[in-house]
Order: sequence, then C-alpha cells, then structure tokens
Amino acid sequence: MPGNPWFSWDYVTANWDAIREALIIHASLTIEAVAIAIVVSLPLAALATRVRWLAAPVVGFASTLYTIPSLALFAILAPFMGIGRAPVLLGLVLYALVVLVRTAVAALQGVDPAVLDAARGLGYGRARRFWTVELPSALPGILTGVRLATVSTVALVTVGVVVGYGGLGNLLFRGFQSFYRAEIMTATVLCLLLALVLDVLLWLLGRALTPWLRGRAA
Repeated sequence: MPGNPWFSWDYVTANWDAIREALIIHASLTIEAVAIAIVVSLPLAALATRVRWLAAPVVGFASTLYTIPSLALFAILAPFMGIGRAPVLLGLVLYALVVLVRTAVAALQGVDPAVLDAARGLGYGRARRFWTVELPSALPGILTGVRLATVSTVALVTVGVVVGYGGLGNLLFRGFQSFYRAEIMTATVLCLLLALVLDVLLWLLGRALTPWLRGRAA
C-alpha cells in the first residue's frame, strides 16, 4: 500500500501540534507517577527494613498489585475516579510501587552489616545512620529500580487510552482503528525514544549522585 507508508514526515509536520501534546502528556504522566511512587516507596522500604517481619507483607502486597492486568485496573478505577488523568495516574503509581518497593527493600537489606556496626560505634542515631550510611549505600540499587519503573511506566501510559487519557497511546489507538501506518509508527517510535531519553537521564543522575562508584571503577 504505497499510499499508506509506515514512515511519513508529511504526517508528522501536518499533525505536529497533536503529536506534541500527546508526547507532553505521556512524559508528564510518567515523571509524575514515578516521582510519587518514589516518595511513597522509600518510607515503606525503610520501615520494612527496620521492622524485619514487615518485609514479606510489604513486598508481597506490592507484588500482588502487579498481578492485576493494567486494562482491568484502569477500568476498575474509572467508576470511582471518572475518566481522564486521575485514574491513569493512580494506576501508574501503583504499578511503579511494585518495582520500587521490591528493589528498595532489597537494596537496603543488602547494606554491609559491618558498615552499619561501624556507624553505630561512632554514635550515629537511627535517622543519621539512615541518611548518611544506609541510603547512600543502597542508592545504586534504588536507582536501578527507578530506571526500571520509569521505562515500564512509559509503556503502561499507553494503556490509559482505555479511560481516554493515554498520551501517545491515543495516537496508537486511532492508528490501529484506521490502520494508518504512519500514525502507529510515529507513536511507537516516540514511546521508544521517550523511554530511552528518560533512562539515559536517570543513568547520568545516578553517576552524579554516586561519584564513589566512578572512582572504584577507575
């Protein structure tokens, strides 16, 4: 079908305003959902690490959330929160929590006990020990979880089209309905590029926040 190409710059230029708006919605939903999930997951992980018996229930509850299909979750939230941004954002936060809680708990539990004992010996209280010893030591593992959660959230945003707010997913849905190849491919490529850009930015942030790892690698 020469009249229906997969790649069409004419489609992009003619529909740039709609494409840009969908991309902004997609990016803002991803960033906001991951940011909220980070704020919620870190205290949960710290509590689960401090109170050992809570680790299994917290991680188990987070894992249970991931067994709910994304389409079903957004559909369940819609009657209570309406159609639009709110149910999509909440669903994305819940899914991001699954990854972030599990990785944060594992990272905090993996801190060298000898390092913690040394901090106690120096008279560090719980709060000071957490912020100056445990969290920096666990930061590489936590950042890995943030990167995974971000990339998966970029993909999940597209499912938000089921409640009318899917960012680039709206373009995908329209493209599949009409089998307009250029629209399908444009949305797909932009999703991939968005995930790649955010992942690279988080990798650079991780390098900036963990300078001791660069020195160790050298």
